[in-house]
Amino acid sequence: MKKFFARSFDQIAPIVDATDHFFKERNIDPSLRTSVDLCIEELFVNMVNYNTETQREILLEMEPVNGGIEVSLTDYDVERFDPTTPRDINIDAPLTERTQGGLGVYLVLKMVDSIHYEYHDRQSKITFQIKRGKI
Repeated sequence: MKKFFARSFDQIAPIVDATDHFFKERNIDPSLRTSVDLCIEELFVNMVNYNTETQREILLEMEPVNGGIEVSLTDYDVERFDPTTPRDINIDAPLTERTQGGLGVYLVLKMVDSIHYEYHDRQSKITFQIKRGKI
């Protein structure tokens, strides 16, 4: 599946609908849905929030893989942002002492089996896989 979505938080519901349809159509293990939806939402929201220099749509791609699903989000005309770069996130600190940002990507990295980042010609692509047994 390849589908473009406007840079808007209003697109979250249509993205969830597209994921639901894809899972049912391809008979993908429904126990993976929650993790997949959370990862897509976090990465999509980050693209909308932080890549404000463009109005281009974001491409969502999904493919079944052995035992799970591979998802890619591609953002166009943007600066480099590599979610696989290690970040200092102190999850044990009290909320009042934490700095804002980074926790969502931290959670994505914990939920996926693999994640890959590509950047060239102002095109940013994040690809992750989630498979049975990870949850």
